Amino acid sequence: MADDEHERLTLITGADKGIGFQTASALVQRGQHVLIGARNLAKATAAKNKIAKQGGKVDVVLLDVTDSATIEKAAHQVTDQFGRLDTLINNAGIALDNHEPASKLSTDLMRREFDVNFFGAVQMIQAFLPLLRRSNQAQIINVSSNMGSLGLAADPKSRFYAVNSLGYQASKAALNFATISFAKELQSAGILVNSVNPGWTATEFGGRDLSQPTPQGMQTVEQGAKQIIKLAADWDDTRNMTFTEDGGTLPW
Repeated sequence: MADDEHERLTLITGADKGIGFQTASALVQRGQHVLIGARNLAKATAAKNKIAKQGGKVDVVLLDVTDSATIEKAAHQVTDQFGRLDTLINNAGIALDNHEPASKLSTDLMRREFDVNFFGAVQMIQAFLPLLRRSNQAQIINVSSNMGSLGLAADPKSRFYAVNSLGYQASKAALNFATISFAKELQSAGILVNSVNPGWTATEFGGRDLSQPTPQGMQTVEQGAKQIIKLAADWDDTRNMTFTEDGGTLPW
């Protein structure tokens, strides 16, 4: 095993920008060895170099969560180089809906959202589970969304009651169910599985023009990554099958 057994090894998908990059940078500063999972080598390498300048260990793992072959190749790479994985953060995600009525939303578009937000995360867990089982403190963090909460969506008093983004919301609700399913299955193995809502964050994904100041109402990328970083950095074996944000617990 090439890595220090006592140094936490964390793989983050979609870590070349936005919340994923912020999470990677913060965890490296906390002494973790972070693997930047990304499908674009140039962008991933640039992210790695930027983080490495601050000190700490960071490497690149090329993968596309919609491509099973690249996921398997990435799992073999991590197996060969490190022999284990402590934390898997399923951060990669897309939102293609434009708040069209559900009756008119393209099912092809919805399938593309599910491919990344749900199936991609599930395939990542399945492929890297053998490596997570080799860790003494393994955990999976699924980056979900408050827009995927059925409780909030169905509550007339919630600000999400009027939101209509079927493909994205359904894919995140499905991801939350994956969190529950894997948490129950892996509990006996001591592997924690939790969902986190980063919130509406000033990133390219969040719809922000990065050349402009942060719009009012949007939180900074540091705020968006805060709860993800907390779960990844502070081990708590009583925390399993939860859906949380920086402000507390969310309804499924």
